[in-house]
Amino acid sequence: MSRRCYNASIRLYMNGRLIIIRSVNLNMNEQLKYDVIKSLVDHPDSANKNRAALTLGCSKRTINRLIRGYKDHGKDFFLHGNRGRRPVTTIDDDTRSLIIDLYRNKYFDANFKHFTELLDKHENIHVSPSSVASILESVYILSPKAKRAKRKRVKNQLKALKQNANTKHEVATIQKNIVAIEDAHSRRPRCAYFGELEQMDATPFEWIPGQIWHLHLAIDDASGHITGAWFDSQETLNAYYHVFYQILTTYGIPYKFFTDKRTVFTYKSKKSPSDEEDTYTQFAYACKQLGVELESSSVPQAKGRVERLNQTLQSRLPIELRLAGITDMNSANEFLKDYVKEFNAKFGLCRDSIKSVFEVQPSEEKLNTILAVISERTIDCGHTIQYKKHYYKLIDADGNQVHFFKGTKVMVINAFDKKLYCCVNDQDIYALEEIPEHETKSKDLDADYKKPKKKKPYIPPMSHPWKSASFNRFKRSQPHRIEEAIVAY
Repeated sequence: MSRRCYNASIRLYMNGRLIIIRSVNLNMNEQLKYDVIKSLVDHPDSANKNRAALTLGCSKRTINRLIRGYKDHGKDFFLHGNRGRRPVTTIDDDTRSLIIDLYRNKYFDANFKHFTELLDKHENIHVSPSSVASILESVYILSPKAKRAKRKRVKNQLKALKQNANTKHEVATIQKNIVAIEDAHSRRPRCAYFGELEQMDATPFEWIPGQIWHLHLAIDDASGHITGAWFDSQETLNAYYHVFYQILTTYGIPYKFFTDKRTVFTYKSKKSPSDEEDTYTQFAYACKQLGVELESSSVPQAKGRVERLNQTLQSRLPIELRLAGITDMNSANEFLKDYVKEFNAKFGLCRDSIKSVFEVQPSEEKLNTILAVISERTIDCGHTIQYKKHYYKLIDADGNQVHFFKGTKVMVINAFDKKLYCCVNDQDIYALEEIPEHETKSKDLDADYKKPKKKKPYIPPMSHPWKSASFNRFKRSQPHRIEEAIVAY
């Protein structure tokens, strides 16, 4: 119940001038007691103490005490004894100001519980989390963990204060608090050129009944056109490579990618003393080879265009897939090719007035080499390597198996077209041929046995970029990332 105050004063007129002798302020409960008791005293004939006790929720004995107090002290008797006194546990004004200043200038962005611990540990200020919250919220500073309902409630209070503000300074201060409470992210204009910025993200959703897939997307910031889309069971490097491949083959080489801080895109070693010594991921190395800038952010609002695209497709695409009778992921990826064109025609901006900065499309051979997954393996005693639970032998350009000492380190290259190669000593590249667990036919027991003809494998030329020293530097820079990249692929 709100505590509304009622004002009462004694007024005298002397020589035509109004003189206020004293004023008594009562809250709503005190005023109710005063009215009931005053009515009993002023009308003793019709007074009913039992009804008064029922109205005030007290005993008849308390009614008699209130009547005696009213007769002896008047209206002042109904004022609470602690009126105007500061509680013993009240935090003084200097401490309150210090807490506010420390949060604004030193411990900003800390939640209130953590801020209370920091005050106790570093500032020798011992207060409770509820007191800290009360002090900071009194100046419209909300916790980063504040619920949406509280933000909305405080925002409405500030809007009401803004309407009643008298000076421009008050309006500016209140507006600043409103922006801080909204946790707003400043709106920015679209990029100037088509291909200047590609936002990428993946969204998990039940695209068909009973199956949750991850839709990997890339959208151009300037035109709002979807430039790449691919379904996969998880958010993987393989799916992002397919999105990258669609962009490269359809439009060309973009200027920049903007992504979230997934380890597919960026990775910082805990033991790395500086940012310059951070390791490259597979995707980042592919971007480096093509000259594409890669920027990441952990704030979803920073890449709001692709986040909004996720919501739009989650409401539209499942219906389209159901109407098309799509039940498997391969069919869904084929369906996306035509659907993306229809989507861009309907929702994308006209590209006639937007200049494109996509560079020349690279050749298929170059794409096959760049969008590759690289991992390190060791040759065993059987002159083979193990890769994804299968054994492979090294084949030279003439189709013959080559042999290396046990323990020799090699670099396995899984090209975008799924062909496997092996680079040894940063000099020679060999094809990898899988060794089956069982022969399909017996040379001695099957009459129709024919020795399979050896097809001469394609071996990349000596000028191939896989033979450059940069691949070895890449390999040495991230030995602990190899297994994770292969699993993600």
